[in-house]
Amino acid sequence: MTRAQFEPLLQCPAPAKLNLFLHVTGRRSDGYHLLETVFQLINLFDWLDFEPRDDGRIVASSGDWPIEQDLAVRAAKLLRTTAGATDDPDFGVTIRVQKRIPVGGGLGGGSSDAATTLLALNQLWRLHWPVDRLAGLAAQLGADVPVFVRGQNAYAVGIGEELHSIDLPERHYVVIEPPIQVPTAVVFADPNLTRNTKPLTLAGFASEQSMAPRRLPGHNDLQASVLQRYIAVAKALSALQEVACDFGVDSSAVRMSGSGACVFAATDSSSIAASIAEAVTGADVGHVHRCESLRRHPMIGTVAH
Repeated sequence: MTRAQFEPLLQCPAPAKLNLFLHVTGRRSDGYHLLETVFQLINLFDWLDFEPRDDGRIVASSGDWPIEQDLAVRAAKLLRTTAGATDDPDFGVTIRVQKRIPVGGGLGGGSSDAATTLLALNQLWRLHWPVDRLAGLAAQLGADVPVFVRGQNAYAVGIGEELHSIDLPERHYVVIEPPIQVPTAVVFADPNLTRNTKPLTLAGFASEQSMAPRRLPGHNDLQASVLQRYIAVAKALSALQEVACDFGVDSSAVRMSGSGACVFAATDSSSIAASIAEAVTGADVGHVHRCESLRRHPMIGTVAH
């Protein structure tokens, strides 16, 4: 039996992430920024289908699939090459994606699609590689890809590659997707970007979480630059802050994720999140998502840890 005769893997989830805070703590000589952040997985998903092929081709089937397709296809090709199966006709696949995570929103959609591709093809192609080996490949694809492969909420430093799994309290989020995309490279190139924030450290983050569970520690160093450049993001954040405050949410729990454009409010109450979402929907600032925190990636059980 060839691999193309195996059952396809359908509706594989690729969750979004939020950066609960994002500090730029320095810059390396090669230009990469040193970061400190906490990744929170949430139940906003892209959905990927993987159909086996016996002609060795890796195909993205949707003609209008956004730019994230490139990272998923690169992930598939990298996995096949590393497995030494470039010329094996059984190592082919058709990849289809249903996009739900906003493109250019700072929620990690492309990185998550790439990670789910690695996890799914590890299973489809019967490689059975452990998560550490897959995470090594993930790091070659982008700084955010390893956290999705490892599938757990994490404190991250370095360029985002040094991950420490952490437990986070259950939270409910309101995420606004402004009608704009923010290019990450433009934000990091801003000469006014603060690049010397003093790190919280993992112990400091844990201490602040335990002392003030309804607050978010730290801040997002990229936020000021984005708000200055993109009026739509500033409008969305202002509206969300005002509404969230009306429902008793601390101002520290409303901020931008990653390099934008999405902004979010965090609360420990499902009913408060529902009320905020309903109220801010009428503000005409973009698409509103209600999300819940995840403790782990739904596909984490497909690889050995």
